[in-house]
Amino acid sequence: MIAHAWLGAYPPGMPQEVDPAAYGSLVVLMEEAFEKYADRIAYSFMGVDISFAQTDRLSLSVAAYLQSLGLNKGDRVAIMMPNVPQYPVAVAAILRGGYVVVNVNPLYTSRELEHQLKDSGAKAIFILENFAVTLQKCVAATPIKHIVLCAMGDQMGLIKGALVNYVVRSRKKLVPAFDLPEAVRFNAAVSKGSKASFTKPRLHADDLAVLQYTGGTTGVSKGAVLLHRNLISNVLQSEVWNEPVMRDLPAGEQPTSVCALPLYHIFAFTIGLMLNMRMGGKLILIPNPRDIPAVLQELRKHTIHSFPAVNTLFNGLANHPDFNTVDWSHLRVSLGGGTAVQSSVAKLWFEKTGCPICEGYGLSETSPSASCNPVASKAFTGTIGVPIPGTVMKLLDDDGQECAPGQAGEIAIKGPQVMAGYWQRPDETAKVMTADGFFKSGDIGTMDERGYFKIVDRKKDMILVSGFNVFPTELEDVVAQLEGVMECACIGIPDAKTGEAVKLVIVKKDPNLDEVTVRAHCRENLTGYKQPKEIEFREDLPKTPVGKILRRELRTH
Repeated sequence: MIAHAWLGAYPPGMPQEVDPAAYGSLVVLMEEAFEKYADRIAYSFMGVDISFAQTDRLSLSVAAYLQSLGLNKGDRVAIMMPNVPQYPVAVAAILRGGYVVVNVNPLYTSRELEHQLKDSGAKAIFILENFAVTLQKCVAATPIKHIVLCAMGDQMGLIKGALVNYVVRSRKKLVPAFDLPEAVRFNAAVSKGSKASFTKPRLHADDLAVLQYTGGTTGVSKGAVLLHRNLISNVLQSEVWNEPVMRDLPAGEQPTSVCALPLYHIFAFTIGLMLNMRMGGKLILIPNPRDIPAVLQELRKHTIHSFPAVNTLFNGLANHPDFNTVDWSHLRVSLGGGTAVQSSVAKLWFEKTGCPICEGYGLSETSPSASCNPVASKAFTGTIGVPIPGTVMKLLDDDGQECAPGQAGEIAIKGPQVMAGYWQRPDETAKVMTADGFFKSGDIGTMDERGYFKIVDRKKDMILVSGFNVFPTELEDVVAQLEGVMECACIGIPDAKTGEAVKLVIVKKDPNLDEVTVRAHCRENLTGYKQPKEIEFREDLPKTPVGKILRRELRTH
């Protein structure tokens, strides 16, 4: 490997590369963990522990069930759930069966869900009953043939599970009435699968493992094609990166990580689910991170070593009066990602826990981690750190040439974790991949003499809300369908809580159009983080001579 400036920031003993061929597939990685750590707790959920051995048994039964449906190797299977125990079981089952995981945001509207199911060609879906009505509205228009219906209490034992389901359904009324007569309940699928035969598929490192959907500049969500070797590489990269602080855990103490980020997000999927599998760690599943008191109540029960989170979660927790009721003294890694960590939040977190927030950077297209600050560093740098082992990053100008030292340019990334392309979109893939194998991120950055990168702007008109990508084109397409809208544009505005928020600017066709109507339409068609925080009505929008709306001008006015 060429001697890059950032290698000087690596701690002693840090390898410069990882071996993507260390495992033949993610299944080999998982099955190694099932055998090696059989008696350890794999997942902790609302006071219920599930061991690696139980995860092994359950996922094998579900994999056999999926095979009994006649699915073929490479078929896509969607998962539309929050952080419940059925999620990791479903992931293991899908991959063990030889299928492809399609992660779906459970808060999607039926319009958003329909697009993703059709685009991926998913033939089966695991869905929490709380969101079944969303699927009911669009399932006839999708390729879905098989539905596995999960309930919150499925894996919590007979009595506790029944109680949890009663509270969720009857007391909190979180399960709207739905009608999916063909659906099979999760526990019934486990039971059927335990009696069915299972054929181990032949999997290769270059097989597709996950379709991770990301917003498109065209407003159409695209699936990043993540191969088994992409995800294996990122797990191994993350493991060696954390090793300087994780290796000194007391003998016999199981590595324990908080999974408060949703598993359908690539950050939690790789750095939570898959990395903990590799390390034989316990993953604390948090189904609703917005309920800060409930999160803190859960964390009180555990010894915590690793906490990947976004700025809003670190901020919300650190400012809560009950924060100090949790024992943070064992915390080794606080990994900030998804969106920029604010220095004030980093300062407060360090003061309260003694563990600095170590900011990293990545995208769905890079499985996700591409760069990170050294985990042993005590100072908050305000940068996205240095490229992790096996990764090369450079800055490109508008002509695709490497920038001169000190010049800002588009961050381009090359490494074993970079996706194979966009699902069935060679045109979109060609736009982001260079001839020499670099992925163009769309983020504008600088690099200092030590090899530390900093993001200074965004090439795309993307808005980043609490780590989630919001693409203006999609919102504008949705709002433009509303009668009474002449034209519209949306931009990102600074927000103390979420980093950025959505502002929608509308020119009316119908003078009676009001904010209430617009908000109702947005709620019907867009998931929560895409909702506009501000709505402004104007007489006209700034445009180029050829009529293209100038979003940048809206930001400055």
